[in-house]
Amino acid sequence: MALEPENSPGLDFEFCGLRFDSPLVLLSGCVGFGEEYTRIEGFSNRDVGAICLKGTTLEARLGNPAHRVAETPAGMLNAIGLQNPGAAAVVRDYLPRLDFTETRFIANVSGSTVEEYEAVTRIFDDSPIDAMEINISCPNVKEGGVAFGNDPDMSARVVAACRRATSKPLVTKLSPNQTDIVNNARRCIDAGTDAFAVINTVMGMAIDVERREPVIGNNQGGLSGPAIKPIALLKVHQVYQATKAHGIPIIGQGGIVNASDAIEFLIAGASAVGIGTALFYEPLICAQINAGIRDYLARHDYPNVADLVGSLSLHGP
Repeated sequence: MALEPENSPGLDFEFCGLRFDSPLVLLSGCVGFGEEYTRIEGFSNRDVGAICLKGTTLEARLGNPAHRVAETPAGMLNAIGLQNPGAAAVVRDYLPRLDFTETRFIANVSGSTVEEYEAVTRIFDDSPIDAMEINISCPNVKEGGVAFGNDPDMSARVVAACRRATSKPLVTKLSPNQTDIVNNARRCIDAGTDAFAVINTVMGMAIDVERREPVIGNNQGGLSGPAIKPIALLKVHQVYQATKAHGIPIIGQGGIVNASDAIEFLIAGASAVGIGTALFYEPLICAQINAGIRDYLARHDYPNVADLVGSLSLHGP
């Protein structure tokens, strides 16, 4: 990140004991295993506080059949299907190529069973990775394919299993596709999570009217982009009510494409904000968002971005 004047508002803050130089976090599935965007002239990992690596399972997976991605109004559907080389290969082949002085790197732990989540966590625990994000939106193959994250009991079991396997910070990624996200958050806090990522994608479908069949090969996929921002903002605000007393931070995500969007999430209660879909059409957007946040803080006399978190004033009844 470029050096700023000494009296410029600070974007650095502490997240689960880790120093983030910016509130921006690049989201899992959007930047591969941390190297992809470094090939673009003008892009720097130093512009973000952390990077979440691609979802990783115990064994290698090929992912879902094509088509995997479809553009939708104000967003996109994706059903990549956790294509990855397996946790051991990521630690052996990918992590050594990352520059851990540039930013923080967060592994994304995925699995089909509670035991797999725990095993993947143990592998990343014995690596330079800074923290782990638990992707509890994966289907539970032992319970008929229902996503772990849609059941508070199963969510808590996964978090507890990962907690047993590491002392590194755990960030639980909450799904919006559930009845009571706040209750789920409370159960995950009790199970030992250190932070939350709110929200994962919203399930959706696109149909080819000429063929009368789904556009996505998996039939359905996760909707991301500006279309889901109002949903994400509300969920961040709701989860913040459960986390603020515990000092548990939130990475707010869902449709952020500019500084104003990011600021909304910070005001709603997010300590950091995730950038994903926006990278696909503007890879250099992070420096722009950082500058916009810093300008807002200066105009409103906030010395540091952390001072803005949870500053929302609700209307009366």
